[in-house]
Amino acid sequence: MSRINLAPGVSWVGVVDWNIRDFHGYTTSRGTSYNAYLIKDEKIVLVDTVKHNFAEELLNNISRIVEPSKIDYIIVNHVEMDHSSALPAIAKIAKDAVIVASQRGKEAIAEHYEDNFNVKTVKTGDSLELGTKTLRFIEAPMLHWPDSMFTFLVEDGVLMPNDAFGQHLASSKRFDDEVDEHLLMEEAKKYYANILMPLGPLITRKIQELNQMSLVLRVIAPSHGIIWRSDPMRIVKAYLEWSGDKPKKKAVIVYDTMWGSTDKMARAIAEGISHEDIEVRLIKLRSSDLTEAVTEILDAQAVLVGSPTLNNQMFPTVAAFMNYITGLKPRGKLWWFFGSFGWGGGSARSMMEQARKAGFQVGDSTVEVRYVPDVNDLKKCSEFGRQVALEIKAR
Repeated sequence: MSRINLAPGVSWVGVVDWNIRDFHGYTTSRGTSYNAYLIKDEKIVLVDTVKHNFAEELLNNISRIVEPSKIDYIIVNHVEMDHSSALPAIAKIAKDAVIVASQRGKEAIAEHYEDNFNVKTVKTGDSLELGTKTLRFIEAPMLHWPDSMFTFLVEDGVLMPNDAFGQHLASSKRFDDEVDEHLLMEEAKKYYANILMPLGPLITRKIQELNQMSLVLRVIAPSHGIIWRSDPMRIVKAYLEWSGDKPKKKAVIVYDTMWGSTDKMARAIAEGISHEDIEVRLIKLRSSDLTEAVTEILDAQAVLVGSPTLNNQMFPTVAAFMNYITGLKPRGKLWWFFGSFGWGGGSARSMMEQARKAGFQVGDSTVEVRYVPDVNDLKKCSEFGRQVALEIKAR
């Protein structure tokens, strides 16, 4: 591996995970990376580690620059195991290294690992002098764990915010100006929608806090995916947009079908919506995945969910979607529900109850069809879609 420099004396030493396709339920169709950064000054610092099964590769990457035993500090911005589970292997070699973490990070390290690490705790505003370079720490609790923090390299303007501003994207390239920008922003949006969506207000406040600190950001180096160097404020602006709950005039229909009835309904509803010149997306759950559905919902104003009734309840794939989306708590959206049934209904009612319990703004109307929708049923579905579109236009 040739040396990849973010700034003089600052190198990427992470690893690329080309083959991972599931990240605790998040579909990672393009793989990911676990980014770690080495700072070589009078003191040598490793910022974050990697997933434990890549510990040897991390050590090899470090060894090309310095002897790992000479590391003075290991910064743990976040203790989730994709970033910290190689810590015991690194600390075993860098025996004199001081671990630097937030107070909650120190507690989490003790709970995750049996090793009696030498942990120095830091809080927002604390600094660490390395010689010619200075690290400044910024606590970021619940972005996205209680222990999370950012590390800022002052002289070079490099922000290392761990899970903020990242993407699950495996690539032989490391920087934003080396990859397709549309693909990069697609993966960044997917990452935000499926991991950080519930934290929108916290994200907005944290970015405002960073602005008030007057940090000069030349590089944003997240823990997953591509590093932002050509225009680091691009991803910051995108986060402000996504966290600001300002959706487009757009509707997303998420559904599944047993014998095709709910599929016909979804298509008729979509036709009604598009007749009013409102953008609409259809996502059939067994032909797609939850990750894609949530990404489309991020900037939508309305969501319509359809399900056949099975055993007086939602279809299993729709139930999984409802469980997933209510946990992510998307804000500022209108929700409607529809479905089909045979001898007894129940799916639409179950979905509406779950959505209301989650605090979603649920429309009063719904449409349900028994068995196979006929021409009149499909007309009702189309009109239902048109009414949804008019509600979107009115907002």
